[in-house]
Amino acid sequence: MALIKEFQSVSSDAQRLHGPVACGHRTFTVDGRRILQLDTYGSSERKILDKISQSIQLDADSARELLKIIEDSFPGLTR
Repeated sequence: MALIKEFQSVSSDAQRLHGPVACGHRTFTVDGRRILQLDTYGSSERKILDKISQSIQLDADSARELLKIIEDSFPGLTR
């Protein structure tokens, strides 16, 4: 599990689409700090179904930064 503190733009020659999985989300507060947690679950071919594969956490600052990245990546998406 990781609490994202910053995003960095990186380049890569690898450009492939990964298989689809479900992503759960929940919010909670720790020491007055609001946290959004995203949990991805393994594909249907995994040995243990519904087991969390990765978890990332965002606080208000990293969520704000991610919103900016999304707006830049998908122009016209937001209202």
